[in-house]
Amino acid sequence: MIQVIVRALDILDFVAKGGNEAVSLSEIAEAVGINQSTCANIVKTLVDKNYLEHLGRKSGYRLGPGAYQLTGNLAYHDNLVPAAKEVMEALTQSLNESCLLGILRNRKRFIVHIVHSDQDLQVRTHTEADIYPTASGRLLMSFLPPKELDSTIQALGLPQPHFWTGIESKDDLLRELRHIRQKEMALTLSAKHIVGIAVPIRKKEQVIASLSIYLPESRFNPGHREAIISQLRDAAATINGRLAQES
Repeated sequence: MIQVIVRALDILDFVAKGGNEAVSLSEIAEAVGINQSTCANIVKTLVDKNYLEHLGRKSGYRLGPGAYQLTGNLAYHDNLVPAAKEVMEALTQSLNESCLLGILRNRKRFIVHIVHSDQDLQVRTHTEADIYPTASGRLLMSFLPPKELDSTIQALGLPQPHFWTGIESKDDLLRELRHIRQKEMALTLSAKHIVGIAVPIRKKEQVIASLSIYLPESRFNPGHREAIISQLRDAAATINGRLAQES
């Protein structure tokens, strides 16, 4: 057997037994029976690949979205996907545009569920993406608590001009994020002429995800635009209501 793979699987097995409770690096190392240095290297790789989620130095680790995506487990993130799945399918059927449900993990935008349209011209997106180029990433970033927002900006730096024009300083970025938060909507247009629109999903008054529509700019015409935004907001409100009932 390849020992490093066995150890990685042992780590995932141990963390999974904790359910949604985070475990520390020292607890993982002791349970698996390896030294902390070796454990830290394996855990870092599992975090980078999204199989583990790092909640902070003092909080520890829990299973990440990659582990749930691998098994098709829809229970991830407090029943978020089950609450949204049917609503998203209805939204895509109504608009015939693709929609996605995104969260922030390890300072990336991560898709936990997606529904594709049946348009001849399809827009495809990666499961994991940088925050700045995506409407869902910007929307979720705008709702981060101040300390977490500050540390995220410090880690990512300022967005490159080809991803987000007009951002020349941290003050510029904070101003734009405040604007997104006030509107409760982010809208992006990529260099490839892809439009993204994102609105927040809440549980217990906290923004936990974003619901987004993305489509070619050619289909984002004035006649279609208002319907997209209105139905997107309505769909988010329905999901929020379902999550509130589960609280």
